[in-house]
Amino acid sequence: QVQLVESGGGLVQPGGSLRLSCIVSEIDISAYTMGWYRQAPGKQRELVASLISTNNFIYADSVKGRFIISRDNVKKATFLQMNNLKFDDTGVYFCQASYGAYSFWGQGTQVTVSL
Repeated sequence: QVQLVESGGGLVQPGGSLRLSCIVSEIDISAYTMGWYRQAPGKQRELVASLISTNNFIYADSVKGRFIISRDNVKKATFLQMNNLKFDDTGVYFCQASYGAYSFWGQGTQVTVSL
């Protein structure tokens, strides 16, 4: 059974940093697009960043210049380095692995930006 397990969330003050990790089991992620999404309270889930290959990535406008997505295919992992965090970055962050019709999700990790 494919599993994605996120970690690294927590409570951080504005301007702080967090690094999220997502470990994937049972599939070879090298052909997969790896993405990070977030869902704020009362809002729809939105794409934060996705990474198809080393130099083929997408960032939401709201996180450009602050967040960095990366992957390690050998470790079957993807990471999201989040810097200069803002109140609006608060939400549950989900990892996704997608390939064609296949799409797998983690259960999410909470990120709270607060004083």
